[in-house]
Formats: sequence, structure tokens, C-alpha cells
Amino acid sequence: MTGPRYDFAGPVRCQRGAPPFALTLSGAAVAPAAGSATLTFSGSVPADLPAMLSGASVEPSGAGGYRISSGTREWQVSGGSLSVMREVAAAFYAALPPRPVPAVKRFLWRLVLALAASRAGLRLLRALRR
Repeated sequence: MTGPRYDFAGPVRCQRGAPPFALTLSGAAVAPAAGSATLTFSGSVPADLPAMLSGASVEPSGAGGYRISSGTREWQVSGGSLSVMREVAAAFYAALPPRPVPAVKRFLWRLVLALAASRAGLRLLRALRR
């Protein structure tokens, strides 16, 4: 079976769930897809899989499942499928520059905040609101 390999750096949380989502691994993924990643497995999960792993990697195995490795230990998730979710917000917002705020809007909000700082200004704002 061919497919991508997923590597984690640091601690990886292993959470068991009810079928069809038998196991969820979440942690910090290694480059090139750096960032937070969550892998959700369906299939049979080994009973001796701990709640936390360190520096885990997940790759497809020839038996139609997935092999989870951490250090010198390995676990086999047999059958089922794998769903991968990555946190892409940082990369998305880094690619889009922020829109500059128009000068009139900046001036208006500075004026409103300055008025809101005093009792007389608050009375004026309440009167303008009606």
C-alpha cells in the first residue's frame, strides 16, 4: 500500500473513541507540512497503545492498515481508513496581507473612544444614538 507518511515532533496525544472514529492522534507535524495536525483512524486499534506518544510517525502498511511508530515501539491499526486534518490558518493569513484601514475610519474610532473616556462624551454619544 502506498501513501504519505506523517511525522510528528514532540508529544502526540492518542484519544480512543467510539466507532467509526476508533483513534485520534493530534500533535505538531514535522516539515514540509509543519503545524498542528490531527489524524483520525477507523479500524481496530491495539489495546496497548498509550495515551501519549513522543515523536510518532504514521505510515501505510502492506496489510491494508497503518503502522504507528514511536521510538523503538510499533503498533498496527488494521483495516479502516485514515482522515487527516491540518491547521492551515497561519499559512493562509501569512499569504494574505492585511487590508489597510481607511484614514476616515481610524479618525472616527479614535474620536468615539476619546468621547467614551469622559462622562460628558458618554452623554453626547448616548444623545447621538437616539
